[in-house]
Amino acid sequence: MKLSVIKLDGKASGDVELSDAVFGITDIRGDLLARYVNWQLAKRRAGTHKVQTRNENSRTGKKMYKQKGTGGARHGSRRAPQFVGGSRAFGPVVRDHGFDLPKKVRALALRHALSSKAKSGDLVVVDALTVKDAKTSALRETFGKLGWTKTLIIAGPEVDENFALASRNIPQIHVLPNAGLNVYDILRADKLVLSKAAVEAIEARYADYTPSRREQAEKDAA
Repeated sequence: MKLSVIKLDGKASGDVELSDAVFGITDIRGDLLARYVNWQLAKRRAGTHKVQTRNENSRTGKKMYKQKGTGGARHGSRRAPQFVGGSRAFGPVVRDHGFDLPKKVRALALRHALSSKAKSGDLVVVDALTVKDAKTSALRETFGKLGWTKTLIIAGPEVDENFALASRNIPQIHVLPNAGLNVYDILRADKLVLSKAAVEAIEARYADYTPSRREQAEKDAA
């Protein structure tokens, strides 16, 4: 598929041919996107929640009252969960919430996320993402003219220093290098902006894709 390329000032800068294997998927699979987002959010959880168990509670372990003759239940410790100040039964412990997701599934989900932006018309390719001066006010004005509000910007192998400094205080504008590309940030942004260098790097990594039997059958049927 072919997409127009623009400059930061909004002027046209030619066209770019995008790979159909990366940006041209028409049947967007929500199940893949959901699996990736769940994996990504679970992976970044701290997992530092913790409660005291009975062996960590500082309350006395002395038997509260005699075993028989009181008419009450038999207890041997104030640390039991049913007492105020006691330990919690089956409480959370420090653990890792992450789980495994196959590399092929992650790559396929990223292709579907990129294709969803291209399909909805929310994909923009820019010739270069560099500015002469690190001026936030000037860059905010530029983004306003282009209509970039809630936007994810993938700047290429490295982010231009002045561009990064100028954009970091603009709300809902996220600028990442190629290595930071992920499905969650793509889906939550209204627009996805890629530099030509970013497009080349993405296609070099993800264009060698063999469709599954299901995708091939759907393609043949269409």
